[in-house]
Amino acid sequence: MTATLTASRETPPGTARPRRGKRGRAGTRPRTFYLFVGPWIAGFVLLTLFPLGYAFWMSLTNTDGLSPHWSYVGMDNYVRVFQDGQTLASLGRTGIFMLATVPTGVAAGLLMAVMLNRDFKGRALFRALFYLPAVVPGVAAALTFKIIFDKNAGAANAAIGAVGGEPISWLADPWVRSVLILMMLWGVGGSMIVSLAALQDVPKELLEAARVDGAGPVYSFFKITLPILSPIIFFQVVTGVIGSLQVFVPSLLLAPVNGAAAVTAVPEGNYFFMVHVYAEYFAKSHFGYASALLWVLFLFVLLITGIVFKIGNRAVFYGGVDPSERKEG
Repeated sequence: MTATLTASRETPPGTARPRRGKRGRAGTRPRTFYLFVGPWIAGFVLLTLFPLGYAFWMSLTNTDGLSPHWSYVGMDNYVRVFQDGQTLASLGRTGIFMLATVPTGVAAGLLMAVMLNRDFKGRALFRALFYLPAVVPGVAAALTFKIIFDKNAGAANAAIGAVGGEPISWLADPWVRSVLILMMLWGVGGSMIVSLAALQDVPKELLEAARVDGAGPVYSFFKITLPILSPIIFFQVVTGVIGSLQVFVPSLLLAPVNGAAAVTAVPEGNYFFMVHVYAEYFAKSHFGYASALLWVLFLFVLLITGIVFKIGNRAVFYGGVDPSERKEG
């Protein structure tokens, strides 16, 4: 009698007991989850976490990567970073390059997107032509600009000579940084496509209502379109900041010489932080110090990105919520 009452409390009348097979299949869900995420976890540990830890360990030594004779130096490499004038100068050049390319690139991409969002004949062709440089590999783009701005046989000096001007050493200081910035802006089509896609989501009803109320196109752009695009602009700024702080290959390929000696021949204007890291690693075999430089760059990128997020939280509209009305925290 007691067993019957207990069974009735546990299982209401008319309720089917779960089959053992269903419980078995439900038990396989965690295993299926780990089966799918396992490759990613293994890749993260082996290709990201372990290299980071190994680089940090090397930054605490004076190893050259080849000799078995090395010693533990503690934080000496990190102290040296802030005492090395060349390191601080290269970091300053990188920051200036970031300030020159990120706002200009985002603004240029947005301007092109606004122009190509209008309805006119041949719009699709112009969109393709403006986007085409963005799909050119970075190495090919750098070599192309190196040929164009060659002092002796480049098209730039040929055009200057055609009007009676003197040839310019474009790939030497102080012009080489301008060539690099121009090359980076040449590929602004990627930013244009992102902004163009975002413009398609701007509600036409809002623009029409503003026009009926007497608002002009400039007022509508800054008060309606730009706030709606602010999350996309913020995304481009963040990715642009991270990318510009790690610029390396273009400045190396624009050096006046090719091959392994290029890193020692990079003009001062394009001697950025990552070029300095490469020189310390492979030209001087200072693996410990170069690893410390990479960790300093990581912290610097983290700091700049945090500042950008802090500013963006006050200027970006998410879901129609005014940043001034958003709750902190």
